[in-house]
Amino acid sequence: MNISTYFKQALVCGIGVLMSTHEVLAQTHIANPAIIAHRGDSFHAPESTIPAYLLACKMGADYLELDLQRTKDGQLIALHDNNLKRTTNVEDVYPQRAAEPVSAFTLEELQALDAGSWYNQSYPERARPSYKGLKIVTLDQVSEIAKACPSQPGLYIETKVPKLFPGIERDLKQYLQSEGWLEADKAGQVILQTFEKPSLVELQKVMPTIPKILLLWTGDGYIDEKPMAAKADDESYADYYARKQVASPQAFEEWLDFAKQNGAAGVGPSTVQTERSGPFSSQFSYMDLALPWMVKMSHDKGLLVHAYTVDQVSDLKTYRQRGVDGFFTNDPQTAAKTFGRDVPDEVDQTLSTLSY
Repeated sequence: MNISTYFKQALVCGIGVLMSTHEVLAQTHIANPAIIAHRGDSFHAPESTIPAYLLACKMGADYLELDLQRTKDGQLIALHDNNLKRTTNVEDVYPQRAAEPVSAFTLEELQALDAGSWYNQSYPERARPSYKGLKIVTLDQVSEIAKACPSQPGLYIETKVPKLFPGIERDLKQYLQSEGWLEADKAGQVILQTFEKPSLVELQKVMPTIPKILLLWTGDGYIDEKPMAAKADDESYADYYARKQVASPQAFEEWLDFAKQNGAAGVGPSTVQTERSGPFSSQFSYMDLALPWMVKMSHDKGLLVHAYTVDQVSDLKTYRQRGVDGFFTNDPQTAAKTFGRDVPDEVDQTLSTLSY
């Protein structure tokens, strides 16, 4: 039996095979370092919108990342939050329903919302008139953008709060299969991710040969934490998260073993951003679950390490030196340039070329 056949059978059976990360990369055809555009290029454009994904294509992303949710009428969409308050004008359009989950709205109802103006208000230095009135996008729209992009980025899809969407893993398989993403010549073009152990199990059951990543977090049912002082009133959440530590190497290893035993090709640890006090950066700095010993332990088990969310040059270099294999980033241009890729210098000009 050759290694390719063995690897595929191991995935189907859901058993852990002691392969090096180099072998995993070779068998899964995943780029290294992988640049994963977190909700698109969400630094320069409103997250999870068409311009964010189009710009990510132009800026060298290997994957377009999205959070998968399902509407009341069964449509698969790309949206991060459980409700619509932060990134739409739902409080103006549906004031009585503003706190309802995404699943309470039909796609037609969601299309009545403005998913771009909030960005102009939050980040006026990067605001553009064309962002006003942007719409929530479907999985199908992101898929079409990826297919049309000359660089042919793949899709990196998270099952978001999957317990709210029973059966979404099978819905996702049906869609990907119908659109040709699961064909043999698309190897490595789709990666599936989740924070939730039950969803990883289900993803492995329905799509055993597609690479999967178990995302890592601490506390509240995730990796056990060391006891620590409560958040101080004058302490930012970013600084509070930065103080968090796993309870022990064994507590961390338990999650790696679960990932390995349930078909994951790797894990997705959080990181700490060096500069984390800005209105944007403060949202994306967490606890450091990609310390050198953690990356080594993951690699020793044959697991890839795709870290989130890394935007700054110094941090990209630091985590790469630690051996991180891929980076979720809000700023794919910075990541691409850091890793020596040839991408456009002018974001504004590129957006204008894209008619934004």
